Amino acid sequence: MMTYIHEEHATLAAILDNYPASIPAIEDESEWLLLATGSSVNAAVSAKYYIESLSEVRVTIAEPFHYQHFEKHNPAIRTVIAVSQSGESTSTLHALAQLKKQFPVKTVGLTSKPQSELAKTADTFVQLDIGEERVGYVTKGYVATILTLMLMGLRHAHAAGAIDDAREGRELAILREAVQAIPSIIDTTESFFSRWEDDLVSSPRFTCIGYGPAVGVCMEMATKFTETVRVPSQGIEMEVFMHGPYFEINPQHRLFFLDVPSVAQERLRLLREYEKRHTQYVYTLTPGQSEDPHTLALNVDSPENVLPLLMIIPFQILAHHIAEGKGNNLPQRIFTDFGVAVKSKTKPGDYA
Repeated sequence: MMTYIHEEHATLAAILDNYPASIPAIEDESEWLLLATGSSVNAAVSAKYYIESLSEVRVTIAEPFHYQHFEKHNPAIRTVIAVSQSGESTSTLHALAQLKKQFPVKTVGLTSKPQSELAKTADTFVQLDIGEERVGYVTKGYVATILTLMLMGLRHAHAAGAIDDAREGRELAILREAVQAIPSIIDTTESFFSRWEDDLVSSPRFTCIGYGPAVGVCMEMATKFTETVRVPSQGIEMEVFMHGPYFEINPQHRLFFLDVPSVAQERLRLLREYEKRHTQYVYTLTPGQSEDPHTLALNVDSPENVLPLLMIIPFQILAHHIAEGKGNNLPQRIFTDFGVAVKSKTKPGDYA
């Protein structure tokens, strides 16, 4: 995992350098449906608000199996974007095929595998340009998915006339500045883990709480910790947490609060101070600066809807280090027959 995390900076910089040639211009200005599952759906949630901030397009995100079998399709949707890093997720492929058969939609497949079933099925193929990531606990591919979706939104907005050349240039500059911060974020996270290693490794339970675009970060934190640390871990939207799950908190619970400058910041801080009365293991992740030792401060100046691209990186690193501290042998392949056995993948994953 750490090998690929250290490659994130160069990978994302290259994706930006290849814009706009590598990104098709989607003409549809109204409704997009993003089909994704696992980390791909977390990435879609993380990119949604940036895409919608640039034009009139509205983005609906759905788990493909549930959407295919239980949801009523909105006939106003003309563009369906299917996201799968492997390109072999059966639920995504089946839902996409059914939508193409029943409705007049244009389909776009976003995957890192040009020879995958998704690349062959979709009308338009978008390369998730990450090279190879042969670790099942995706990191580099995850942030690359967020950035590529953001760039698809940017390309669309410019092609549709929703933004001009100057705005497009400013947005690219913001994204480049964010990507340039990745090496320092890695260093800062390493220092934070060294300070709190014993407390984090001994944790029986993790919860990450956020709001707005940061909810995607919470979701992927839960996915990554569950996959690697292998103790109960949840990522939850702040209001949802405040309407029931707060009853669970006990003195051994480890809480991460995503403190982002936004409309809900005051409420999140009130909640954090309240929870400090019930557990000493309260940590904060903020894009700004802080002298508080329990706060992992990234010292970046990115807009709220860009921050999910950066704020997930500390959780990727912590997931790896806490898992190793617990003695979990991450390179050892486990459940290698799972995807084929339960028909969630068309073929076994090619992971080291």
